[in-house]
Amino acid sequence: MADEPIIALRGVTKVYGEGPTAFEALKGVDLDIDPGDFVAVMGPSGSGKSTTMNILGCLDVPSAGQFRFKRVHVETLDRDQRALLRRRYLGFVFQGFNLLSRTTALENVELPLVYRGEDRKTRQRLGMAALEKVGLDKWWDHTPAELSGGQQQRVAIARAIVTSPDVLLADEPTGNLDSERSVEIMQLLTGLNRDSGITVLMVTHEPEMAAFARTVIHFKDGLVERIDRNHHQGERV
Repeated sequence: MADEPIIALRGVTKVYGEGPTAFEALKGVDLDIDPGDFVAVMGPSGSGKSTTMNILGCLDVPSAGQFRFKRVHVETLDRDQRALLRRRYLGFVFQGFNLLSRTTALENVELPLVYRGEDRKTRQRLGMAALEKVGLDKWWDHTPAELSGGQQQRVAIARAIVTSPDVLLADEPTGNLDSERSVEIMQLLTGLNRDSGITVLMVTHEPEMAAFARTVIHFKDGLVERIDRNHHQGERV
């Protein structure tokens, strides 16, 4: 691990609403994420974990405090600058897959490259390479309806890594899968983290999935309650 964290939060607060109805979702979060770490984020509903992930994904901004990403003070960026940072450095995986139903696996994976303005040949080359990494290169011409839930999530992961992001943010990536497919997806994420050096931040409610992470951050009442280092990474609990 490098000495300089890839992500650093200092005194981050987030308040929704104003006056008597204001709700303080984050109450002064301090957090460091090392490059190359695999982090599971856990906590009950309303604990602040989803708000924190939205801020880390540049989808929302702190009400106060500092958010540094690769030494850049993200809280000082405008909406367009945050979008550029998101497009260049971040990949996203969602519980619901969020695939376009009438397009092929390859076309789904190529989508972030379309937004980046890459030409068709480059998109196809990088898209196929990403599908190969998740073991679906032979399924490139299938639509989501022709794929199992586990395969759809693999396509979603390929889409998230096709731009070679520094950080992969995964929101309940196994929430819609059975236990066997869930383990396969976690093994895939663990392999990408190990082999590609991608920093993985994953929200999960499931201790069995958190066991695959190297670091487990527990949120409670808008603060980091504790941080556990997993010395038995990848073992089922």
